[in-house]
Amino acid sequence: MKTKYFDLIDQTFDFPQEEFTLKTNELQFHGIDLMALIKEHGAPLKFTYLPKISDNINRAKTWFAAAIKEHNYAGSYNYCYCTKSSHFKHVLDEALKNDIHIETSSAFDIDIVENLKAQGKINDDTFVISNGFKRDQYVQNIARLINNGHKNCITVIDNYEEITLLSDAIDGNYNIGIRIASEEEPKFEFYTSRLGLGYKNIVPFFNKEIKDNPKVTLKMLHFFINTGIRDTAYYWNELLKCMKVYVSLKKVCPSLDSLNIGGGFPIKNSLAFDYDYAYMVSEIIGQIKQTCDEAGVAVPHIFTEFGSFTVGESGGAIYQVLYQKQQNDREKWNMINSSFITTIPDTWAINKRFVMLAINGWQKEYERVLLGGLTCDSDDYYNSEQHMNGIYLPKYNKDKPLYIGFFNTGAYQESIGGFGGLQHCLIPTPKHVLIDRDEDGKLVTSVFAEQQTSEQLLSILGYDYGVNDAFAKAESKTTSQTKETIN
Repeated sequence: MKTKYFDLIDQTFDFPQEEFTLKTNELQFHGIDLMALIKEHGAPLKFTYLPKISDNINRAKTWFAAAIKEHNYAGSYNYCYCTKSSHFKHVLDEALKNDIHIETSSAFDIDIVENLKAQGKINDDTFVISNGFKRDQYVQNIARLINNGHKNCITVIDNYEEITLLSDAIDGNYNIGIRIASEEEPKFEFYTSRLGLGYKNIVPFFNKEIKDNPKVTLKMLHFFINTGIRDTAYYWNELLKCMKVYVSLKKVCPSLDSLNIGGGFPIKNSLAFDYDYAYMVSEIIGQIKQTCDEAGVAVPHIFTEFGSFTVGESGGAIYQVLYQKQQNDREKWNMINSSFITTIPDTWAINKRFVMLAINGWQKEYERVLLGGLTCDSDDYYNSEQHMNGIYLPKYNKDKPLYIGFFNTGAYQESIGGFGGLQHCLIPTPKHVLIDRDEDGKLVTSVFAEQQTSEQLLSILGYDYGVNDAFAKAESKTTSQTKETIN
């Protein structure tokens, strides 16, 4: 009877996979020796494998190039990175190696854009697509960018008042887009997105506020739905409604030449993940072209704003199983040496599933467990509601540490968890390591951030450093005296 952890994975999934392989009963991720990484940096540990960012960008570019060629599509394709997924400099530096554009969502994003421009990472040819609800500082920052000469900005109008606010702040002419307030899936608690303008209101809004405004040029229609780009009747129906608006708008607005289909490419969340990206891209391009051809209007240039797809599959988190608690005759709790709430908060907030695998112990027998975090919060756990079916791991042995990895965690988790800030129950942010490859393909690691210290957390909380230092010295003296007593 096959009862080893390897047997379970091998029988349940198609394994090994492109990024997951096994070497001497230990998991490898994109050729990274994870146990060697643990031995060097310890656990808990966060890591970012930078080459995966460029890989995903170029995969998407290839799919769109193939679809454009297949359908003889006259428009171009522009890949934008949605910065809110991860604002870190190392992420932007890697992404911008691939001739892409930027999508922003708040005021401070513009400061990042200006910083990147000053460093020569982007230039005047880089599109800056500004989404989000715009007030005060965001409007002023967008205006500053445009007034300083960055004309390749498209500010996406989210509400009726933004035209007036932007016109007051921007010296010359500027380009805009309009976001469609898409209808949500029936299971949502509300019918229409809070973002953008209603389908029926867009053409009247153009005629009233934009058509005769000499400062404003409408260039883009923006379409995005919360559930992302998926092969469902709901998605195709919303895309068709969007195209009807595009056609109507194009007939009264010749300057309109771009369609932004937003983001929403899914990323791998289990070893059973199956999504035909090339098919979806081909269908989208084909349907857009068919609608435009039937209406007798020129096809739009296509923009996307991929965030999670760009950076999500580059990230991972590693934990050690500290202890196993048998709470009743059926439930065994494997307690990790960190917190799910603070390090991968989407598991707690939206029951998001990530790829989860044991890193070592693949030759051992397996058992069904629940995973618990260190905080005293009853919601700090990861179980089968998030994970596919049950959670099975190699049997726990207190004398042989077991390590587990959560993969494809690179999008949103640091910003939602509050990187470098306060953490629930003061569980420190783990050490974060960047992994790259040199010109010869050899792995190169560098420490981006050490694990948070108590001094850093106490400083945020307003505790006096002098008092804290005195306390630390007193504690050290007490510990020393205790050791002498024991000896």
